[in-house]
Amino acid sequence: MQSFLPFAPWGEAAARRLPGIRPLDLGDWLRVDEAYGGQMALRDRLMAEREGLVVGICPGAEAAVDEMYGFVLAHLPGGFVRDGDGIVRPDGVRVLPDARRPLQSLGRLVQQDLCVMQAGSDGEHVLTAAVLCFPAGWVLAEKLGRPMMRIHAPVARYTHDVGLRVQRLFDAIRVGAPLWRANAGLSHAPLFHPLSEGAVPEPEGAGQAPFVRSERQCMIRLPQTGAVVFSIHTYLVALDDLTPEQAAALAAHPIHQAR
Repeated sequence: MQSFLPFAPWGEAAARRLPGIRPLDLGDWLRVDEAYGGQMALRDRLMAEREGLVVGICPGAEAAVDEMYGFVLAHLPGGFVRDGDGIVRPDGVRVLPDARRPLQSLGRLVQQDLCVMQAGSDGEHVLTAAVLCFPAGWVLAEKLGRPMMRIHAPVARYTHDVGLRVQRLFDAIRVGAPLWRANAGLSHAPLFHPLSEGAVPEPEGAGQAPFVRSERQCMIRLPQTGAVVFSIHTYLVALDDLTPEQAAALAAHPIHQAR
């Protein structure tokens, strides 16, 4: 868990209006925060023990995944050290990237989950590949190969109008002009929380959920394949660790409970 939330989307009117997009400085894309070591240890375990749940690729997405692999390696932030053929992470763990296993390699290097979105035959963007270790109540295998509107079918706030706006946004993303947004919800759940669409969530204990789960979502158009990299940096922060200003804004603008 993180000890603080750097951006509270409920605290700004522009961010509360879906999709709440703003320009991204590419130098601030792949963040390393104080939870990096713990979150990467969890990612390592998931990659070793449950790879089939956290990695997926559709036929035909290989070129986009390969381009994302090179793009991420070229944009690793400070704290990563090249060591021969390997890379030493900020937590001191040495990883040997393997271009034959690009999703698995990236999943063990960066704190962000990485999804590849490509325009389908009808123009709507489709999830064609991902390394997704921190799903918030969904299962990668159920979403892979699906267009965005279908992916978000269980999300009540993702109306047809929102879906059209998001699709126009994806169509408009330009090479060299990345974007980001953030969401937030109250949560009882751990970081790795896969839940099938048909599953009924287990009842939680009485009272308000103790955590805020927020995703910093970045969208970057790759120059060669034209695919969009959709990255997700997940923050899990105790309500007690919100700043007084964030807590006051949350009281004025309550947020939903995550699935």
